[in-house]
Amino acid sequence: MSSVSRIEKMCIDKGMKMTGQRRVITRILSDSSSHPTVEELHRLSAEIDEKISIATVYRTVRLLEEAGIIEKHDFGDGSARYEEATDDHHDHLIDVQGGKIIEFTNDEIEQLQRKIAAEHGFKLVGHRLELYGVPLKSGK
Repeated sequence: MSSVSRIEKMCIDKGMKMTGQRRVITRILSDSSSHPTVEELHRLSAEIDEKISIATVYRTVRLLEEAGIIEKHDFGDGSARYEEATDDHHDHLIDVQGGKIIEFTNDEIEQLQRKIAAEHGFKLVGHRLELYGVPLKSGK
């Protein structure tokens, strides 16, 4: 692990102490595209450093979330999931059968949300959109 991950760089920029274990956890979070749970982060971290406890992962995730470096999501499966906080807005489509999470952006949806807010006398300052579905059968 010679190069600094995006999340580790954000931690350093905020003046956070970066232990070896935090470096492992932040690297896994930076490299992940799957919105891992704490348990998944622990399993992957322990493959790199078997001394990383689940308590360390929980503490690190809470610290990163409080610092605004990662975001917590609840996609209805009973587990908190995490991803890097970015300025690039995106929404989520969640496969409720297989657990796959697809990130997407759609200009029409964004415009419609602003229009709905305006119709009710609001200026939209933020939102989260999560769509839940099941894969269509092949050939349909």
